[in-house]
Amino acid sequence: MFTGIITGVGRIVAVHDLGSSSSHGKRLTLETPAGYLDDVGLGDSIALNGACMTATTLSPSQRQFTIDISAESLDKTTGLDTPGPVNLEKALRAHDRLGGHIVSGHVDGIGSVTEFSQIGESWLLVILAPPSLAKYLAYKGSITVNGVSLTVNQITDMAAGCEMRINLIPHTVDNTALGNLRVGSSVNLEIDLIARYVERMLQADPQQPVKPAP
Repeated sequence: MFTGIITGVGRIVAVHDLGSSSSHGKRLTLETPAGYLDDVGLGDSIALNGACMTATTLSPSQRQFTIDISAESLDKTTGLDTPGPVNLEKALRAHDRLGGHIVSGHVDGIGSVTEFSQIGESWLLVILAPPSLAKYLAYKGSITVNGVSLTVNQITDMAAGCEMRINLIPHTVDNTALGNLRVGSSVNLEIDLIARYVERMLQADPQQPVKPAP
């Protein structure tokens, strides 16, 4: 479980194939800020651009760790198969502040940046989300973009999907990898966890009795 508050910007420095076919995943080597791995243990969860992964090896002295990413995860995410900067977030601890919103680290879809421009001291980020996610997006609702918890300021439904407008303050641009986005960039999106349960409750048949757990 995560909050969407980025705790460091790392970099994928090496990508190795785990096999020769498309059904094989990849092993990523990541470089982190100094001291980032001091409280990380082998097997801990770390979100990379919003996708929850498991640390398979650790080398704190070299500021590096590795993760294995499956072909399925590669197919459902973007930006995790080539070297470059990534947003990092360690898993939420029970006593931590919930500074963003509840984030599971499971990517629901891939969006496309249609505008990224500076307006005053802030930045306007416009993303086209796939049609399948449109019903989960709401004015002033939460969305996770490449692992960053953000607030939707405006939504516009269209045939190609749902366009959402997001304001980024300078701190967010300076302290995450979102500042590297450009028009046409693909981004990982995770909808608000509460929206998932609301949809499920609306779909449930009120006449169907709930079976007790065995």
